[in-house]
Amino acid sequence: MKIEKIKKIGKKYKILLSNGSEIKTYDDVILNYGLLYHKTIDSDLLNKINNDNNYYEIYYKTVNYITKRLRSEKEINEYIDKNKVTNKDKEKLVKKLKENNLINDLNFAKAYIADKINLSNIGLDKIRNDLLMHNISVEIIDSELAKVDNNLIKEKLKKLIAKKIKNSKYTGYKLKFKIVNELINLGYDKDDILEIYDNISVDNTENIKKEYDKLYKKLSNKYQNKDLERMIKSKLYNRGFSIEEINKFIEN
Repeated sequence: MKIEKIKKIGKKYKILLSNGSEIKTYDDVILNYGLLYHKTIDSDLLNKINNDNNYYEIYYKTVNYITKRLRSEKEINEYIDKNKVTNKDKEKLVKKLKENNLINDLNFAKAYIADKINLSNIGLDKIRNDLLMHNISVEIIDSELAKVDNNLIKEKLKKLIAKKIKNSKYTGYKLKFKIVNELINLGYDKDDILEIYDNISVDNTENIKKEYDKLYKKLSNKYQNKDLERMIKSKLYNRGFSIEEINKFIEN
């Protein structure tokens, strides 16, 4: 079959053949087989072109997948596997992507750490576990996490704690217990959490007054004097206020 015309259509090329058929292909294929200079295509060459088209179809799909955001080698392998390529083509794809620096777990780890620190609320332990799930080597993870400024993490933690205290319906030890556990689950160091939390002044005066007034109104018809005071203290303690806070409020 004679090549009548080669026309660019978007990112692909359309080859018009003398028998009226057409082939859509890539510039890589045209260059690989010198189709700009060889004006005929036999059945053997046509098969090779079709096979290469399949390969480059997956290659450029994978490149597009990577350019949306950086991917780990594990993610890219899983994506390629979904497209059901042969082991030979997969090896070829991965090799080419690495040569073009499109597979680079060091760059992925750096970008992942920066994104999670700047754009999320998770801490370093959670980031570390996430990277391990991506099959990033321990050496890369530990090396990159060691470069993170711990003062930055503590400042981020301080803001998170202050926000959680402000927005929580809990008080006292219940508030502290809840916040500490939430932040541990987000990947922050327990000692850092406790250090920062204990240095934040939490004024529960208004909350205690509100709860005290409700309890007094509810219990004063049933209890009097010391019994009433004892029951109110017990209820306030069960609602999360510390003994020190309760006694200070009642004394005042």
